[in-house]
Amino acid sequence: QVQLVESGGGLVQAGGSLRLSCAASGNIFSSNAMGWYRKAPEKQRELIARITNSGITNYGDSVKGRFTISRDNGKNTVYLQMNSLKPEDTAVYYCNLAVRIGSPQDWWGQGTQVTVSS
Repeated sequence: QVQLVESGGGLVQAGGSLRLSCAASGNIFSSNAMGWYRKAPEKQRELIARITNSGITNYGDSVKGRFTISRDNGKNTVYLQMNSLKPEDTAVYYCNLAVRIGSPQDWWGQGTQVTVSS
């Protein structure tokens, strides 16, 4: 079993920055991808950014150039640096750990609220 614990959400003014962290623990398969998704009211869940254990990243179009994902494999922790925040970035942000070797497996954090005021 894998547990994901997120931290770093909160309230920030437009143009500001926040940094989210997600620490994974448990039986973690070494070949994995960790990432962030978000869910805003009345919108579908959206991929924000994802990074593999080898450092390959991909970003959602809405955050390219503003958000940066990174990870510390030794700590099994992924970070999301969010800059130039906009009110439309307001959502619950969820950490994800995915394994795609064998049967696909996904684990999710409990979510952390990010609110950007105008």
